[in-house]
Amino acid sequence: MKRRRFSYPRFVALMMKEFIQMRRDRLTFAMMVMIPIMQLVLFGFAINTDPKHLPVAVVSADQGVFTRSLIVSLENSGHFKVTHPFVSAAKAQQLIRSGDVQFVLHIPEDFSRELLRARHPTVLVEADATDPAATSNAVATLIQLAYSALRHDLKGPLASLATGPPPFEMVVHKRYNPEGINQYNIVPGLMGVVLTMTMIIFTALAVTRETERGTMETLLAMPVRPIEVMAGKIVPYIFVGYLQVALILTAAYFLFGVPIEGSIGLLSLVLIIFIAANLAVGFTFSTIARNQLQAMQMSFFFFLPSLLLSGFMFPFRAMPGWAQWIGEALPLTHFLRIVRGILLKGNGISDITNDTLAIAAFFLFVSIVALKRYRLTMD
Repeated sequence: MKRRRFSYPRFVALMMKEFIQMRRDRLTFAMMVMIPIMQLVLFGFAINTDPKHLPVAVVSADQGVFTRSLIVSLENSGHFKVTHPFVSAAKAQQLIRSGDVQFVLHIPEDFSRELLRARHPTVLVEADATDPAATSNAVATLIQLAYSALRHDLKGPLASLATGPPPFEMVVHKRYNPEGINQYNIVPGLMGVVLTMTMIIFTALAVTRETERGTMETLLAMPVRPIEVMAGKIVPYIFVGYLQVALILTAAYFLFGVPIEGSIGLLSLVLIIFIAANLAVGFTFSTIARNQLQAMQMSFFFFLPSLLLSGFMFPFRAMPGWAQWIGEALPLTHFLRIVRGILLKGNGISDITNDTLAIAAFFLFVSIVALKRYRLTMD
């Protein structure tokens, strides 16, 4: 058989056919444009590895001139922001456990008197080191503050205190991860990342697969309510999610040595809400997508900002305000705080209530959208 030569008209016809299909498939074309734009915006504006204005709580019975100067110097460095001045020691411990503050500054009661007597008092700084990248630069700044914080106050008769060694000693106590081991931060976070990726994709393909195989008409003809279909699609994957969590926890403890300080039972209860929230997102996508390719594209479109804006890859507090607002709307952001708090800090239910309620609110909102979209599909 004689081989046909390359035909330019046939090539042009096929090429035009593909352009026409791209134009008709508006969702896919939108993803082609929006995903690069989203990556440019996130990596160009939102991603930052040097957090500024980290929240600080101050515990001090001494409120003299030197104490106030130390606090002002702390904020002027740009790395710190005193959000809870002069709180009790018990309140400060609650704040650092819940993640509301990154540092706790302890100024001794006799700080001013000991400093004037040249006895070099000790100032203790507790740092939440669950994320070593978020605190490393700030901790380095703290060491330098001992030399410069009181420079403007040590004049005249006190000028001798400004020469030689620093007038006070700054001691940093890294809590929850004193060795700064990155696995302690990354491996627990992987639990949320894996669940987000797999759960959304699984359910995003569920209804779409029914449509492509032609079984959707049979499902719609059955005397079942939308909420029954949604629950039937979601519940089996909850067990799959628990299997993934069991594998990750086992590897985290035995392979990477990640400590488990809190209650696994409490984590299991939160997992139900988090897994269900991601499954509801996937179910919503499956009611919008016309085929499995579109379902995968929408899943990736949701997963990318979740990965970048949740605090998994980059410090959450290093992002600008608008990016943090978006991150707060994502369930992965709150789950990362919960799982790291339970495993590394031993947090209880009172410490994770706000983040759990945020995930539950997200699940409720997405479920309502999914049910309404499914009713439209039935029509």
